[in-house]
Amino acid sequence: MIKKEISQSIRDEVKGYITLSGWQMGDVAKKISKKSSKVPLQNLSNKLAKGTIKYSEVKDIANAIGYEIIWKKK
Repeated sequence: MIKKEISQSIRDEVKGYITLSGWQMGDVAKKISKKSSKVPLQNLSNKLAKGTIKYSEVKDIANAIGYEIIWKKK
């Protein structure tokens, strides 16, 4: 059950930042596909839903929508 909650949290956070930045998932998938291997929208959506997205892919998404990931000590 905890893995499902973490997966949902990751999905909600990534999708939230995409929405806040004014982008749509399809546009993000197209933009990151130009820099790396082709990333179909369905593949990206499935990875977010299942919580199997790689950290490098999350970094690519953040970069595509104009964000950077910063680690901050609690």
